[in-house]
Amino acid sequence: MKCHEVDYTIIGDDLQTVEVELDPGETVVAEAGAMNWMDDGILFEARMGDGSQANEGLMGKLFSAGKRAITGESLFMTHFTNQSGGKRSVTFGAPYPGKIVPLDMAQCGGEMLCQKDAFLCAAKGTSIGVAFTKKFGAGFFGGEGFILQRLQGDGMAFLHAGGTIVEKKLSQDILKVDTGCIVGFTPGIDYNIERVGLKSAFFGGEGLFLATLRGTGTVYLQSLPFSRLADRIIAHAPSVGGERQGEGSVLGGLGDLIGGR
Repeated sequence: MKCHEVDYTIIGDDLQTVEVELDPGETVVAEAGAMNWMDDGILFEARMGDGSQANEGLMGKLFSAGKRAITGESLFMTHFTNQSGGKRSVTFGAPYPGKIVPLDMAQCGGEMLCQKDAFLCAAKGTSIGVAFTKKFGAGFFGGEGFILQRLQGDGMAFLHAGGTIVEKKLSQDILKVDTGCIVGFTPGIDYNIERVGLKSAFFGGEGLFLATLRGTGTVYLQSLPFSRLADRIIAHAPSVGGERQGEGSVLGGLGDLIGGR
């Protein structure tokens, strides 16, 4: 497998974008709707499949698209190709506040498992497939579902996740993680869940289960899963009748009166 060799620049701090520089003839593959802006001379086209197999055929494309549908992603991916005579750039942005993680797949052993909505874009030649969680408990309670995305290749790939991203190197270690905080990990890591005590679950606010990661490899963690962010927004959003749910202070209603609400 030989992916296109693309250069890149990460722009921003908390609402990051990645600018991918393409030489003539080079292509980057991205999720539908991820592109922010691009230079003239770049042609984009929605295609079924990631284009990692040159002679994939119609059935192969349908099978690849079907696997993406299982993960909840679009059947189509967008291919951006530089058809000009010089270098051109295309920029992609994450769909919610967080960070973008650049991955040199050659240094990751050629494979990375990640949560199903973490993939942003990658150099053409990268295979974007699915991996099924082997353990029923891990899939049902682990916050990542039964299905993870599998990235394979030897070029650059880019993930996005919420909050701050932390890279952990494990060497036969055990790491316990709040469910949903896992962005991705290399295949040498064993992923499972364990139940916490009922008292801690009900009064500690951490839930009934923790994810456990053990083995040798690299793990990427996020400080703010999108589900947690969405829960906070919903908790403070106005109700159907238009009344605010509260700001955690008895002055919330008084502030509304002063502000004319």
